[in-house]
Amino acid sequence: MFLSHIVVGSNDLTKAKKFYDALFGVMGAEFCPQDNPDRLVYQKDGQIFIITRPINGEAATAANGGTVGLALPSPEAVRNWHKAGVEAGGQSIENPPGERTVMGMTLYLAYLRDPDGNKLCAFHKM
Repeated sequence: MFLSHIVVGSNDLTKAKKFYDALFGVMGAEFCPQDNPDRLVYQKDGQIFIITRPINGEAATAANGGTVGLALPSPEAVRNWHKAGVEAGGQSIENPPGERTVMGMTLYLAYLRDPDGNKLCAFHKM
């Protein structure tokens, strides 16, 4: 499967921008100014991540069971991502950043919830 973009909802784009500026700054992604004040867009290597107020006007809610996974080049990059996210208002969840074996692979993982409760995972395949 090929992904073109990921979209998560937000009820407070000011908090979301602070959080995602910190996370994506560590990852080397760039903020892309938009004409739409209800949307934040970041891009890196042709991949797009969008944070938006829901188009239907209802409150944004986090997906129950949903996780957005972000690949990073090293365990240090994962730790820096996690630290930047916590310092920018995110919540560290699950276990502390570290190695885990998942489906026979050794991964270095860290999990955060953004200010709106969306679950994010940074990982590096060892």
